[in-house]
Amino acid sequence: MGEKTNEKEAQFEDHQHVEVSEELPPELEALLQTEPLKGLSEAEVAERTARFGKNEISEKKTNPILKFLSYFTGAIAYLIELAFILSGVVEDWIDFGIIGGLLVINALIGFIEESKADAALDALKNTLALKSRVFRDGRLQEIESSELVPGDIVAVRLGDIIPADARLLGISVDGSEAEVNLQVDQSALTGESLPVEKKRGDTIYSSSICKQGQMLAVVTKTGANTFIGRAANLISITNEQGHFQKIVNQIGNFLVVITLTMVVVIFIYLILRRKAEVDKLSKTDVFDVLRDVLVLTVAAIPVGLPTVMSVTMAVGAKQLAAKQVIVKRLTAVEEMASVSVLCSDKTGTLTLNKLTFDEPYLKPGYTKEDLLLYSYLASEPGANDPIEMAVRTAAKRDVPLLADCSGHTIPGFKVASFVPFNPATKLTQATVVDHHAGETFRVAKGAPQVIVKLVGGDAEATHAVNLLARRGLRALGVARTMPGDMERWQLIGMISLLDPPRPDSAETIRRCESMGVVVKMVTGDQLIIAKEVAARLGMSRAILDANSLTDPDATDTQLADRCLHADGFAQVIPEHKYRVVELLQSKGLLVGMTGDGVNDAPALKKANVGIAVHDCTDAARSAADIVLLAPGLSTIVDGILTSRAIFQRMRSYALYRITSTVHFLIFFFIITLAFRWQMKAILLIFIAVLNDAATLVISVDNAQISRNPDKWRIGQLITLSVILGCFLTALSFAVFFVARDVFHIPDDAGKQSEDDTKDGRMETIIYLNVSSAPHFTIFSTRLAGFFWENLPSLTFTAAILATQVFAMFISIFGIKNLTTAIGGGWGVSLLAVSLAYFVVLDAVKVFVFRMWSFELTVKLWPTRARKERLRHKKERLIIDERVRMNVARIRAISKAISAADAFAKAGRGQLPR
Repeated sequence: MGEKTNEKEAQFEDHQHVEVSEELPPELEALLQTEPLKGLSEAEVAERTARFGKNEISEKKTNPILKFLSYFTGAIAYLIELAFILSGVVEDWIDFGIIGGLLVINALIGFIEESKADAALDALKNTLALKSRVFRDGRLQEIESSELVPGDIVAVRLGDIIPADARLLGISVDGSEAEVNLQVDQSALTGESLPVEKKRGDTIYSSSICKQGQMLAVVTKTGANTFIGRAANLISITNEQGHFQKIVNQIGNFLVVITLTMVVVIFIYLILRRKAEVDKLSKTDVFDVLRDVLVLTVAAIPVGLPTVMSVTMAVGAKQLAAKQVIVKRLTAVEEMASVSVLCSDKTGTLTLNKLTFDEPYLKPGYTKEDLLLYSYLASEPGANDPIEMAVRTAAKRDVPLLADCSGHTIPGFKVASFVPFNPATKLTQATVVDHHAGETFRVAKGAPQVIVKLVGGDAEATHAVNLLARRGLRALGVARTMPGDMERWQLIGMISLLDPPRPDSAETIRRCESMGVVVKMVTGDQLIIAKEVAARLGMSRAILDANSLTDPDATDTQLADRCLHADGFAQVIPEHKYRVVELLQSKGLLVGMTGDGVNDAPALKKANVGIAVHDCTDAARSAADIVLLAPGLSTIVDGILTSRAIFQRMRSYALYRITSTVHFLIFFFIITLAFRWQMKAILLIFIAVLNDAATLVISVDNAQISRNPDKWRIGQLITLSVILGCFLTALSFAVFFVARDVFHIPDDAGKQSEDDTKDGRMETIIYLNVSSAPHFTIFSTRLAGFFWENLPSLTFTAAILATQVFAMFISIFGIKNLTTAIGGGWGVSLLAVSLAYFVVLDAVKVFVFRMWSFELTVKLWPTRARKERLRHKKERLIIDERVRMNVARIRAISKAISAADAFAKAGRGQLPR
């Protein structure tokens, strides 16, 4: 009696499919009252086309000339262009040609690398249907999909690509009520792993695919107003300056300020000095001063910085290509090193986007093999339905009897008759002859509700299906008739189906998190499915739905905090994915995004690093910065490791180059003003070209890969550069004074190069010091710790030493019109001092790094944003300390209670019985 009661009480839970919907404005709603079998008239179509435009995604093409010219912008570029103009003014045509060539080459590299960045819109256009069947003027006709307007009546049938957003009318093309609801595959748009059932009044979206049924629908939105059109619009408006370009500009701004300030002061001083030497300044005098200042400017400008950075990133891109990771935007190599949050799409990225047999529910006496065998017998041969394919694949894999069978022939069994799936009955049936047992039976497979009803009810099975549904698993019931009775059915079990995680997804997430990269799932699929997949991947189940992103009562800061603390979001649309990335970026984080569908394209473009996975859509591939050619996400870890190695090399070069520039400017600024001493222009250029050329090999140097996301820390970088530059300046002045005052080498102050009385040795001594001492500093700037913790590569060491040995030899022996011979003693001694001095600078560097803190950054480089971040950090530390103390108190109380309980139990144990 109790069992019957339970069976009556047991009911299947109805899990509502959640889909984003929106209210149409009344004026648009009024246009949708078209008579279904009549359609719009030509006049109405013309009026609405003029009002809403064509049903296509408009393109915004950038003028290629303007795009090319944009590569001549930026702080360092402006400084180089100034030098270019000045060299023309003073008729220094050699420098004019060299500088002009550098400008054009740098611009060409950038233009060629990124000229195809806007191809995402073309890919989105290719997903739209080309032809549509539509009622117009009372007859059904085929027209170009671009000619559709709101209010048009379109016919949708099996296999059609939906041409525009439309509302289903629930009737067929003959006006009768539609027999079945539509099954629509919108996985590329929303990320849902299964086809979605659409009934009368539901909206079907442009570019989704009809998988079952046929029905009329009235067009509600076209072109840029459709679901996919809004995604295209998000891509077209996302054109922000990259993180790397911002960093280069910040470095450039600093160098521009100090270079221009010092050069202008030196120019004014030299003009005044020249005026004091002659009664009246001539045009030649001004041009001579300008030429001297120009050379100093060109030598100080890090003209090689963009080139060295580009070569370093290009080498990294080549290394990644060997691991089947294609880099589309070169600067993404650097930005990937700083990514601290990786937002990942679920369907097709973390999962296989393929329904797979999961752990089933079995009735006593039956095994998994039995369940799969009977379900295979009730499967439709050759059906492309994802559920049928999942069942057949699992059966052939796990049932030995089916492993070698061809077609639908099963050894020992014969399917006498087969009734295919019918949307009305929601099951398939087969009559089977078992040759071994000498019996005939029927087997059925279908919706759990139908199968449970077929067997007369089963409370336990109903509860099992409900549990599966709560976890987001799709269930199918399988039953067969009793032996000897073709009308009485018995339940065999319930198949459970899920789009499973990729084999390497969980390990990839674990490795990312071990490297300080937090992985968040962002999917258009249902919340319960997202939580189940998250649990299987070892992620926390703190997955929120889209409503948490559209809360009108929450501020942007509060929404950003939600994004920061959530493990993911479900039931989102492309705008939501875009918003998640935007909110995380507002917290100062560099965000990576992985995806494969049209719905991921806007977020891929918005992210600092967009990563399109294997087998992605054209839209995702075009919007991404990096494309994975191998299945799975494991290559992302390779990408992170490689990019961090590249970052360390680039940061090393930047620190070295800024230090060199600071040293160069401060030394020549002071020595020119205080001692009226100048170096030959050709030697200044020689230092800049020779040293920058040698540092190109930094792209193959050994690198110390950090355990956490890398940061440039511009304040720290510039401060350390200034400190090291000052130390190098002190060394250069020490060499100058020792040579002049101890070894009595004439300083030739105020003498021109053509002066016959000029000794020339001091110029060569200072040349060798200024060339070698900053150059050897790169051995120290390679890493944050002491230089011996990670020794440089042999190629890198050889290239750096070779340039300075060359400089030493031309200083020792001298070259006519270039250097004056100083002898082996001076040459070897200067090189040895420079080599030893980098060890001193290494100790200074380590001391600065160890003393540095974010609080010190705020004191030295105060900005409103930094002050706010520091305040939040301090507040967070206070909260964390309170939590720690409260946890400690709770643990102490818990221990005391446990101890008291133990004493009480011990006391009771001693009492006489």
